[in-house]
Amino acid sequence: MVPALRYLGTACGWARGGFPRGIPAAACGSALGWPRPLCQGGRGASTSSFDVVVIGGGIVGLASARALILRHPALSIGVLEKEKELAIHQTGHNSGVIHSGIYYKPESLKAKLCVQGAALIYEYCNQKGISYKQVGKGLMAIDCPYTGIVDYRQVALSFAQDFQDAGGSVLTNFEVKDIEMARESPSRSEDGMKYPIVIRNTKGEQVQCQYVVTCAGLYSDRISELSGCSPDPQIVPFRGDYLLLKPEKCYLVKGNIYPVPDSRFPFLGVHFTPRMDGSIWLGPNAVLAFKREGYKPFDFSARDITDVITKSGLIKLVSQNFSYGVSEMYKACFLSATVKHLQKFIPEITVSDIRRGPAGVRAQALDQDGNLVDDFVFDGGDGVIGSRILHVRNAPSPAATSSLAISGMIADEVQQRFKL
Repeated sequence: MVPALRYLGTACGWARGGFPRGIPAAACGSALGWPRPLCQGGRGASTSSFDVVVIGGGIVGLASARALILRHPALSIGVLEKEKELAIHQTGHNSGVIHSGIYYKPESLKAKLCVQGAALIYEYCNQKGISYKQVGKGLMAIDCPYTGIVDYRQVALSFAQDFQDAGGSVLTNFEVKDIEMARESPSRSEDGMKYPIVIRNTKGEQVQCQYVVTCAGLYSDRISELSGCSPDPQIVPFRGDYLLLKPEKCYLVKGNIYPVPDSRFPFLGVHFTPRMDGSIWLGPNAVLAFKREGYKPFDFSARDITDVITKSGLIKLVSQNFSYGVSEMYKACFLSATVKHLQKFIPEITVSDIRRGPAGVRAQALDQDGNLVDDFVFDGGDGVIGSRILHVRNAPSPAATSSLAISGMIADEVQQRFKL
């Protein structure tokens, strides 16, 4: 099993430049002696400097940025996100379940952080007025009264608002192309200030900082490679297709229903998930996606699939679990096969009661031996850049439920590692 905390290599980020909102005045100073960021606000600022940059505007990145700025209010902290909006990928496709932690190995970070995170999310939603629902009881099953549903994108955007209210800056539409050390010394070096790390995007804009935390999900391995460190474990995208129960049949599902997961795989299996809007999602399955953001069956990227085949342990994984993969592909193609599985839990469901729904893509870490990495993995690196970067390399489900607990662990690690 891959250790929960590893220090391997360095990382860098993804994004595409721009300042959709004015940089708060509070973000324009620096406790570590950096030059003040350019505070023109709006688009067009080509360079900005921060003490800490968090790369990735999903729920884990936003929670981490929030935790850091609340713990270190004197620091200038920026979040870089490659899309035009925050939290539109995994967070936006999340099933919305607040997990209890009973599905995971007791000694794993998943189980520990999930239990902590569920309580924290409940408390946070209450404080922020974000609605959630507690589900009903089951019959002849493990009843977990602390499992509920919540709109995790709303939670993520609330994290972003907390972060900005505390003086943080969010830069969207900023796709990172390169990370390197600055070639010139900082403007103030008499106090022993380190050379800044320079993060450039595809538009030629750049951000300078002393420290970096990466929460890049599907691109975490490429971030590591961009900064010159090992890309392992490689990220292999798995698409999860959902079915929707027709509105007139939603009365059949009174709460979340999960099967006992297969301990060989990090997937939870097909389950029943009530949504905040009253709809019922059935699924997901788990099939290989041919593109890192391949939400549709025929989405394809030559680079992505080549990397998966040549750089990861996918061939070993397939050879070791061929029958499981065929079964998942069969269920993805034929609704009757999925319905047969669903009927084990609710016999009344028929093929005519369902229709195809949305899909999400899981950023699954895979080692060279073909082993699916089943726990959270955080690592940093050595050397001039590596010692100043911390990666979140694997944050699978239940990362959303655990986001506040994960952010606390990341803030602890940043404080200890970077001596803040």
